[in-house]
Amino acid sequence: MRLALGLSYNGSAYQGWQSQLSGKTVQDQLEKALGKFADQPIRTLCAGRTDAGVHALMQVVHFDTALARELPSWVRGTNAFLPRDIAVQWAHAVPDAFHCRGSATSRRYAYVLLESTVRPSVEAGRVGWVYRPLDGAAMREAITHLVGEHDFSSFRAAQCQAKTPVKTITRIEVTQRAGYWRFEFEANAFLHHMIRNIMGCLVAIGQGSQRPGWMVEVRDARRRDVAAPTFSPDGLYFLGPRYDASYGLPDRTAAYDWLP
Repeated sequence: MRLALGLSYNGSAYQGWQSQLSGKTVQDQLEKALGKFADQPIRTLCAGRTDAGVHALMQVVHFDTALARELPSWVRGTNAFLPRDIAVQWAHAVPDAFHCRGSATSRRYAYVLLESTVRPSVEAGRVGWVYRPLDGAAMREAITHLVGEHDFSSFRAAQCQAKTPVKTITRIEVTQRAGYWRFEFEANAFLHHMIRNIMGCLVAIGQGSQRPGWMVEVRDARRRDVAAPTFSPDGLYFLGPRYDASYGLPDRTAAYDWLP
């Protein structure tokens, strides 16, 4: 039987998603908990690897198992062995042809940014921070130059392993509530550090260091050195992938509505 799990986590204490020898990753913690619950080793694949310090509201993983348990038991049983900052939200049986990464039709991220003269305290590690005012109109103009199919080499980390830098962004939305800005991105796929590099450019534009049209110059240069520095991982959240409705998987978790 192939199972898919949706989980959320605060990534502040972890060295990203992917398993490492240190054992201090989200995948290591999940597989250790699954192994204790199932009393056998379980290896997982995820929909989108997240970097150190990056959070997830609906990471999706899948794995194969011969163990017969009720689906709610997979949720409660696995959570009993997970640390408090990682939680399985749901479990679903899926066809053998399902692949958490390959079956995804798009992926969604949000970046939450605090604009304040005072640094974050209770939100430390969970929001990005700027102390200078941001121009929302300028940032919204800049993002129009990123929607669609483009070569995003200027926003690609040197260690990116993607086969092509050409990706299609279908949606970017910028909203503000009090001092919190929320930038939501949806695309067929993202390059390594792509959103954090875009955020660096958007902040530069929002603070007036660059004009909105500069985003076109950066995009078309296809060189990482012309863009702004990579922005902090603190406010980045993987909102989850989208799948064909035939799989019957949730589109979001309750944690989705927690963000400003």
